[in-house]
Amino acid sequence: MRYVTLLLIACFISCTPEVPSKITIQGEAFGTTYAITYFGKGNNSPRMKRGIDSVIQVVNRSMSTYIPESDISKINRGDSSIVVDAMFKDVFTLSRKIHRLTNGYFDPTVGGLRNAYGFGDTKPLAVIDSASLDSMMRYVGLEKVKILPEGTIQKEFPEIYFDFNAIAKGYGIDRIAVFMQDQNIDDFLIELGGEIRAQGKHQLKDASWTVGVESIYSSTEDRIATVALRLDDKSMAGSGNYRKNRVDPLTGKQYVHTINPLTGSAEKSNVLSANVIASTCAEADAWATAFMAMGLERSKAVLATQKGIDAYLVFSNGENSTGTYITNGFKELIND
Repeated sequence: MRYVTLLLIACFISCTPEVPSKITIQGEAFGTTYAITYFGKGNNSPRMKRGIDSVIQVVNRSMSTYIPESDISKINRGDSSIVVDAMFKDVFTLSRKIHRLTNGYFDPTVGGLRNAYGFGDTKPLAVIDSASLDSMMRYVGLEKVKILPEGTIQKEFPEIYFDFNAIAKGYGIDRIAVFMQDQNIDDFLIELGGEIRAQGKHQLKDASWTVGVESIYSSTEDRIATVALRLDDKSMAGSGNYRKNRVDPLTGKQYVHTINPLTGSAEKSNVLSANVIASTCAEADAWATAFMAMGLERSKAVLATQKGIDAYLVFSNGENSTGTYITNGFKELIND
């Protein structure tokens, strides 16, 4: 009888399904930090972190302008022999699509301008006047580059400088999501530098993941959420000029990190921040940057034509006055 009881206890212990536990992995990537929450069984977080960091390294080797030996850095230095990988092709293809849909307001060939204004990976120009701006604009335009059938990059001018920073971080998040799903993890939330990919649900709450849209009045030390919303199998990325700016010490002129590819200007449009929801984080990342350059009316017109893209735009109404434009799809996700 005692033997049977022990067997029953053993069977009960072994047959009771293991309850997934909430696990959070943190680290650094793309010049910022990440936090990934998921539900799993057992302590597999060290292995998962190694896998995540490997994904980040592969993306960096392809597209980081801050790594001298990355493919993109070599291409920017004029090496036309580099055969780009599948990830570079993915980002290039999506960039070309959004470039076309925004009539050129999204353009990753603004890297030379970004460097000149002091937001890139080289020393800024001492003075940016109309002559220097005209010269640099000659090397801006995604239509001036293409990927040849053998996988090399052909540039109309060798000075054209790629900068995928407005889309590569989102794409990196998407690649991490693919890795998570390859590990049979279906419920997770990735936050990397304020950009988010939500998959599945929060298992302990049996509910959608809840995330916040950051207020334009936030500081790096005190992040303030202006609204909370539910995300199911979607991504959200934001862009804003309320934090990233530079004042020229010689002229006192303020430059913002959003570059208008059509004019070469690094000055504010009337859109102060853009938070975009899309199926992939790369799309959300790119569209958020485009809306910052396009301004409110152009952004509203484009949003009216794009299925699967929703936005929360904060815009300037004049001196010390702001307004918001929120698409219906975005409104539906806001927590009451």
